[in-house]
Amino acid sequence: MNVLIPVLVGAGVLLLGSRFYGRYLARRLGIEPSRKTPAVEHSDGRDFVPTRTAVLFAHHFSAIAGAGPILGPTIAVLFGFAPAWLWVVLGGVFFGAAHDFAALFASVRQGGRSMAEVARNSLGNAGFALFILFTLVLIVLVTSAFLAATAVSLTSMWPAAKLGVDPANTIMRTVQGEGGSLVVIGGIASMSVVIITLASPFLGWLIYRRGLKTWLAYVLASAVCLLSIVAGVYFPIRLDPNVWMVVLSIYVLFAAGLPVWLILQPRDFINVQILYVGIAALVVGIVVAGLGGLEMSAPAFALERAQESVLLGPVWPFLFTTIACGAISGFHSMIATGTTAKQASTEKDLKRLGYDGMLLESLLALCVIVVVGAVLSTQDYVSIVHPAAPGAKSNPILAFSLSVGGLLQKAFGIPTAGGTVFGILLVEGFVVTTLDAAVRINRYLFEELWTILFKEKQPGLLRHHWFNSGLSVVLMWILAYTNAFQAIWPVFGSANQLLAALALVAVSAWLMSMGKRPLFTLLPAGAMLVTTLGALALLAPRYLDGGQYALFAADLALIGLSGALVVVAGRKLLQLSARTSTR
Repeated sequence: MNVLIPVLVGAGVLLLGSRFYGRYLARRLGIEPSRKTPAVEHSDGRDFVPTRTAVLFAHHFSAIAGAGPILGPTIAVLFGFAPAWLWVVLGGVFFGAAHDFAALFASVRQGGRSMAEVARNSLGNAGFALFILFTLVLIVLVTSAFLAATAVSLTSMWPAAKLGVDPANTIMRTVQGEGGSLVVIGGIASMSVVIITLASPFLGWLIYRRGLKTWLAYVLASAVCLLSIVAGVYFPIRLDPNVWMVVLSIYVLFAAGLPVWLILQPRDFINVQILYVGIAALVVGIVVAGLGGLEMSAPAFALERAQESVLLGPVWPFLFTTIACGAISGFHSMIATGTTAKQASTEKDLKRLGYDGMLLESLLALCVIVVVGAVLSTQDYVSIVHPAAPGAKSNPILAFSLSVGGLLQKAFGIPTAGGTVFGILLVEGFVVTTLDAAVRINRYLFEELWTILFKEKQPGLLRHHWFNSGLSVVLMWILAYTNAFQAIWPVFGSANQLLAALALVAVSAWLMSMGKRPLFTLLPAGAMLVTTLGALALLAPRYLDGGQYALFAADLALIGLSGALVVVAGRKLLQLSARTSTR
């Protein structure tokens, strides 16, 4: 099959979804453009900050996208490209985008409160406490999975011969390995991440304190991106993966505690320039290569092969939990209600941020499936993403980057090495934006948890944002250091999708209390609830047999907390349904 077919058909469905279903949801929810948002009513310069649409979309999209729509689809290509394609396209339109839009709207209408607070208003104090505990476990899994993946990918190397690089005649850094010369790919991204991070406070100061015009901010952000890449080529950073874990943990500690305009927003704004260019390069590259005859090399279906993988299993439920971001992701509700709802200047932006932002992520995931499935040989793909050798680490970021390098070479004649570097840069900055946004959200959740546990007198230390940020970082680092990425990802994916189901249940209860009939949230909630609980049930014995007791405990905790929350939500929904039917 020519690569143009899945991309053009998929993009067409996403556009139709935005045009018709997205606008339908906006009417059903009741968007009011003239209504004041929490960012305007409660502006405080730290968390509630009215933000220009372009800047906020950049922050929101880069935070929800991160590496999720790249890692999950890359891993799931082992099932075959057809099942992955179907889940991304249909899941994005009817599941993920509806979830993001509804969660963002509910939070804005609730004064910019977190999803846990929305759960309290709709499900009561019991639902509030259970939701916070569940989400805390999830975000520790999210951050530890991405921290482990980042530490591995920032040290990525690949044979010079496969990249078409002459070790004796290249500006790229090479080292000698067992199989010959290796190109230090990850070190380039490492330097880029460092430069972008250091430049972020200056850009934030210019935008929020000096009133820099948006178009000038775009120019400056693009220049920083270009400079960081050039510096990375000439001065790549090489550190041990465990050292990278410590360095990144220290960074996200400070990013989670400082005002949102100082690092979080400007860093996302700079990074999103790379992502915008990357999505455009992927789409145009696929079109050009497709016109040149590029075909899908991965099989349409390979369900038995995936079932034998350590990372995967049966197509149901594991396809739907492996591809989280790109189809539906509970983590998005945390971003939407944790930061974005506190920064939206008007309700007219909510559909663009929530619904269309998710569909853009689905387009990225769609391109990833096609590029990895068309460019990378099956042998290289399996050896990188699903290695069978004992002790070998899965590195889906490297697999994606090599696929991008091959695509750009076939489409535009760009050297494979240069395209591969661009691919890894496309991912790395956004893993870090996911980490700092997630730890900031975990800080909020710990602060809310202490208000439950210490109703009378809360210790002063527990009210301090640096303590709660530090607690989030320590838990993230411990789990990432003691478990490899390939062990964490399955339970993270399952928990992430389960959170999406629970968020949809909480939003549904809130909408019903407002007199609305939210079938558009209840139906995807039910489907994801059954699927993710099935995945967690299948994962538990796998972790127990493998001696991964921390992940086994997390798995059981997620099942128990979600089961209790479902009982609470079920009772509330029945009450609301009975009340609505008597009106």
